[in-house]
Amino acid sequence: MNRSQEQRLAQLGAADASVALRGNRIGLEKEALRVTAAAQLAATPHPVALGAALTHPHITTDFSEALLELITAPLPGADAVLAELADIHRFVYQQLGDEALWGNSMPCPLPAAAAIPLARYGSSNAATMKTAYRRGLGNRYGRTMQLIAGVHVNFSLSDAFWELYQAQTVPAAPSAVAFRSAAQMGMIRNLQRIGWLVPYLFGASPAIDASFVADQTTGLQPLTANTLCLPHATSLRMGDIGYQNKQEEGAGIKANYDSLDAYVRSLTWAIETPCPRYETIGIKVGGRYEQLNANVLQIENEYYSTVRPKQPPQWLEKPSVALRRRGIRYVELRSLDVNPFEPVGVGHEQLLLVETLMLDCLLRDSPRIGTRERQEIDDNQVLTAQRGREPGLQLARARTQITLRQWAHDHLTALVGTAELLDGAADGARSQVVRQQLAKVADPDLTPSAQVLAQLREQNLSFAEFTRQLSAHQRQQLQREPLAPERLAWLTQLVADSHQRQREIEAADTLNFDDFLAAYFAGSSPFEKSTSATPPFEKGGSGGISNQNGDHAA
Repeated sequence: MNRSQEQRLAQLGAADASVALRGNRIGLEKEALRVTAAAQLAATPHPVALGAALTHPHITTDFSEALLELITAPLPGADAVLAELADIHRFVYQQLGDEALWGNSMPCPLPAAAAIPLARYGSSNAATMKTAYRRGLGNRYGRTMQLIAGVHVNFSLSDAFWELYQAQTVPAAPSAVAFRSAAQMGMIRNLQRIGWLVPYLFGASPAIDASFVADQTTGLQPLTANTLCLPHATSLRMGDIGYQNKQEEGAGIKANYDSLDAYVRSLTWAIETPCPRYETIGIKVGGRYEQLNANVLQIENEYYSTVRPKQPPQWLEKPSVALRRRGIRYVELRSLDVNPFEPVGVGHEQLLLVETLMLDCLLRDSPRIGTRERQEIDDNQVLTAQRGREPGLQLARARTQITLRQWAHDHLTALVGTAELLDGAADGARSQVVRQQLAKVADPDLTPSAQVLAQLREQNLSFAEFTRQLSAHQRQQLQREPLAPERLAWLTQLVADSHQRQREIEAADTLNFDDFLAAYFAGSSPFEKSTSATPPFEKGGSGGISNQNGDHAA
């Protein structure tokens, strides 16, 4: 722990910041494929009984009709947010019939890529844009890649904490918005520096179904029938075969995290700059949009990153414009795998650790990331994802080599002070969770990724059968406790409201789609006002088109 961070913790502790920190909020977004009883990708449309995916605030789709995204409100603490996510799961299961939610980040056995259905959102211009964007993702990166699922943690600090922290840190900051945005960009840079720790501790995708790579040449090894793995992998989702923009092919970018302004400018450049590789796809071909444009990014949310600054966009407001106008509202950590050993794909221990890690990254000094360090960050992520449990594995830190085990031990030990600040006492829940992670560092066999591989080997199960059985067990666990009547009534009403809202959007369209799309990218005034309330963490959709946003597909 550096001295400046020690001083910050001491100052915050003396000012009773633990009380202010109780106002922090956590929101979750959990993706899951709908699959048949035989563990095949569901070919059915998004169930009408789940509401309109365009407008439902808690149940939507990501890239495909078969890829659900379940979204909580921002709530005070792990217990509350996990309870809401469990209720949403219970409601979804009531509408699925024989289908199930796939309990792993890596997909079930997949059909040919062309048979993977794109998500559809109705007949409005907003809906057409969302589907065209997804078609563009499929054309650029392949549809198979888009079916990888994850869990995103949205974290915001309370106003009371921000006021206290600003008073102690930069009392003469030009504005609260500027101070908070600068501090959270620092948090993001530090989360990137230590980001490899998340897949090490919580990665749970060391194996895949062979259909995911089809006939591609990879370094994956056969494990059981139709199952490929890397023996020391933690999260193949976060490795070379996972979702990423095409840096190596000269068709991607690296966002600039020096400041919020630099970040917005780098993404703006990407969504306005033509890319020769994507120009070969065409834009409108035979009367159908194959992508929204032929630029480096179609829209901001196409840029894949493990952590993002977020500001909820208003209706049809671009995410970059929302950030520029109102600053950072919360930070989204996107590197958690779906945990196959938890009924809702994420657990209490994980959220307490992530909350502590994110606050700790805020409180640490955070210099800008240079070219050399950027390469170290990227290399460390891939090394940990693919070889994280390998004995003696070394990572790069400040141009020197350090073993993953030593770095993880040192960082977790240093997290205890931040955990105690959040707990408001020594040896509280977060402090205990931080110390529990040290056991995984000392013994990699305790990590979820190692447990997945061990069970596959011991039970001689394919990845598909193993996950099918776990998914069925998760469903049974959740359905043992039925939805409370008031929660069922709430979720049922949201379904009806979402269908009504979709009908209103469709009836309000006045432009043809070509003009609508041109106006959107031009930032024309008809799209500058919100037509509905925007709760915290409301998801931006394709540039603010709906209340939702997915891992890869907005």
